[in-house]
Amino acid sequence: MSTSANGSAAGNGQGALTASRSTEVNKLDRVVIRFAGDSGDGMQLTGDRFTSEAAAFGNDLSTMPNFPAEIRAPQGTIPGVSSFQVHFADYDILTPGDRPDVLVAMNPAALKANVRDVPRGGTIILNTDEFSKRNLVKVGYETDPLDDDSLSPFQVHRVAMSTLTQGALADTGLGKKDAERCKNMFALGLLSWMYHRPTEGTERFLREKFAKKPDIAEANILAFRAGWNYGETTESFATTFEVAPAKLDKGTYRQITGNTALAYGIVAAGQQSGLQILLGTYPITPASDVLHELSKHKNYGIITFQAEDEIAGIGAALGASYGGALGITSTSGPGVALKSETIGLGVMTELPLVIIDVQRGGPSTGLPTKTEQADLLQAMYGRNGESPVPIVAPLSPADCFDAAIEATRIALKYRTPVLLLSDGAIANGSEPWLVPNVEDLPDLRVEFASEPNSDNGSGEFWPYVRDPETLARAWAIPGTPGLQHRIGGLEKADGTGHISYDPDNHDKMVRLRQAKIDGIDVPDLEVDDPSGEARVLALGWGSSYGPIGAACRRVRKLGMPIAQAHLRHLNPLPHNLGEVLARYDRVVVPEMNLGQLALLLRAKFLVDVHSYTKVAGLPFKAEELQNVFSDIIANLVPEGVK
Repeated sequence: MSTSANGSAAGNGQGALTASRSTEVNKLDRVVIRFAGDSGDGMQLTGDRFTSEAAAFGNDLSTMPNFPAEIRAPQGTIPGVSSFQVHFADYDILTPGDRPDVLVAMNPAALKANVRDVPRGGTIILNTDEFSKRNLVKVGYETDPLDDDSLSPFQVHRVAMSTLTQGALADTGLGKKDAERCKNMFALGLLSWMYHRPTEGTERFLREKFAKKPDIAEANILAFRAGWNYGETTESFATTFEVAPAKLDKGTYRQITGNTALAYGIVAAGQQSGLQILLGTYPITPASDVLHELSKHKNYGIITFQAEDEIAGIGAALGASYGGALGITSTSGPGVALKSETIGLGVMTELPLVIIDVQRGGPSTGLPTKTEQADLLQAMYGRNGESPVPIVAPLSPADCFDAAIEATRIALKYRTPVLLLSDGAIANGSEPWLVPNVEDLPDLRVEFASEPNSDNGSGEFWPYVRDPETLARAWAIPGTPGLQHRIGGLEKADGTGHISYDPDNHDKMVRLRQAKIDGIDVPDLEVDDPSGEARVLALGWGSSYGPIGAACRRVRKLGMPIAQAHLRHLNPLPHNLGEVLARYDRVVVPEMNLGQLALLLRAKFLVDVHSYTKVAGLPFKAEELQNVFSDIIANLVPEGVK
């Protein structure tokens, strides 16, 4: 789905359904909606469709899916609750929102799991058909929240969604169970009416999704229309809401998730390098969608290989790079542990390889569907020996496209494995992406060795002769006449590549490999300090970018100056980072781990970093970081006072 923008995105027509009842229209600049229900209620699809229509309308947006790890978690229980939060606005936003202005709860479990996040005065829409005594007891409700005063702080709308959906589909011939499955589309229709969302796109989507089952497609469309018409005809909803399109830079936009953007970046890197791409991988949450998306693009020279395990996947990828292609592998933290030996082999053989790590909660199997940033030290040091690897971390779903291209650039230019650290919040979240012009993408073409390069007149090819600028070794495709050479996991002699146990040679090669990584050209760190008066710097990496940025905006509105900077390159770090850190009295580093970047910064720059950590499986809230930043600024010793 793409929209064109000329100052603002196009496509803001109401669509097939139009309002006729006179209601008060409340114009808002932003709204946060959370759809929540049982993991079989279709909340992810519902949220995704609402998001797509918000994108088509031209709003800026950010989303946060949240679902159980089990394929079918226990029905009607709190562990089985699945939710999808979407934040859309008429201005640029950075996060999926801290708290939902509107909660759509499809059953008591969804209500109990999410009601504490709804602010006083917020709207709660309940599917009353599910509030049976059995379902209430299952989640620990001693009394029915529909009858007691526990929901009095909120605006509550009771809607018998299951009954109304079944009534709308009574003439379709569907059984009761199949008809009830369409209640998520009823909820989507109701919310589409409330917020003046377009409807044609959703109806078209449903017909395409269920093209082989037209009766199911039409049933979902009828349920969607029934929800819209319910809002239009009932007296329960006296107010509708409008959020105008955002003012976007001119261009073509589409809604994109982080995993899809990674896949597109890999495709683009293949085209810009002229190399065939091989993704050797093993399915693992939350990285599997990279494989799913890349498998659709064979026409761009993409080969996807689903191996029998993580080790085979990265082995195939490194083998592809040895053969003159570009090897990619994707995984999450547990898979990185299994791939570590082959990453070390890539370091020793000095071949390009991109390892995508979509981080999740750990250790071990941990929290497969929850987010975390706890693999940084693993990426830095999780291999035997001195085994340095560059690390790149995207800061948002849309940024994953550029991060994939940057990781590929480094891998090809410096002949090295590169770790790309995404995480679950980025991978599954979505936002508008400005589709780039192909002519603006970097040239990633490489030159393979074509003739002998030995400096002793022997006419041999030496694989470890290095480029004096990058220290990258020559890359020769096996089978090239006259370029026979040896590489492998045993230590190599400088230049010739022969196996060497000489201590001086080993010391030299270890230092050369480290110097190559240290010398990678990365941009200087940019600091956002509007007033120029900040004494506190908020520094982050990865998906903390949005919450940190939103919190800094709030702090500045309170009249407190604060600077923000964000690291995309974590190894090597930007060359000006030490100078930046020294400019501020306090450096605050929020991380979804126990302080891994803070540890590295303290060790390297001897800076007393203030580490603020969270390992709850959920992203930071702007509200909590605002409080942290405000307290630190308020407690600073005045300048000039010792």
